[in-house]
Amino acid sequence: MRTELVSEPGDPIRPNEDFAGIGVPASGQGGSLVVLDGVTPPRNGDTGCLHSVPWYTARLGGALTELTVSLLDVPLAEVLSRAIARTAAAHAGTCDLSHPRTPQATVVVARWSAALVEYLVLSDSALLVHSPAGAVTAVLDDRLARLPRAALATDEMIDAHLRNKEGGFFTAAADPSVAGRAVTGSLPREEVSALAALTDGATRWVEKFREGDWADCLRLIQKEGAQALVARVRSLERADAQARVRLGGSKTHDDATVVYAEW
Repeated sequence: MRTELVSEPGDPIRPNEDFAGIGVPASGQGGSLVVLDGVTPPRNGDTGCLHSVPWYTARLGGALTELTVSLLDVPLAEVLSRAIARTAAAHAGTCDLSHPRTPQATVVVARWSAALVEYLVLSDSALLVHSPAGAVTAVLDDRLARLPRAALATDEMIDAHLRNKEGGFFTAAADPSVAGRAVTGSLPREEVSALAALTDGATRWVEKFREGDWADCLRLIQKEGAQALVARVRSLERADAQARVRLGGSKTHDDATVVYAEW
């Protein structure tokens, strides 16, 4: 098996809020990948929490990486639930975990054995599944993408009506029950030849800049590497930023993470 991991901050002077990990059980059989995209706090910094988003993603991601390979018989949704509960317990005594902007993240998890590939996706990161026949399937939680643009006009509107609420969208924050909202499934191991997990800073190549479809994106990773995808996104962002500056606007980069696993 070959794996590749790239995670690059959107701004070199700011901490990367993404997390990426690859786990291998002690038996050496099978493995897992975990990708989180931390939700950037509001400009006023009000999250009700003493801790940063990178603090949160490191602990949730670390718990997920460990639990996916130590609890091989536990479904991924339950693994996520336990990881959220463990992370919440680490700061429940010092922070207001009921705050709508308590540190939180999108989640992609995949776990494989000789017989099965399991997956879980929560919020707007993506998992690409490549079959031996060459087909590429994107596993997406598209609830955020389906919301009307007007509903996303302000952070206040999102926090009050949409974030981790019925009819809105869900992220991993402090409530373990949110794991039941994730998109989950499994495939026979022989139907999967490769996986790629991407945060939305990397999926921009498809979703924002329309440089190709999901199959094109996976082929780019396979042919040129995960770093090449991130480099192309950065180039497109720079060109877009220059155009926006000429029109009186501005554009920032986003943290971009890609984890690739191939059998």
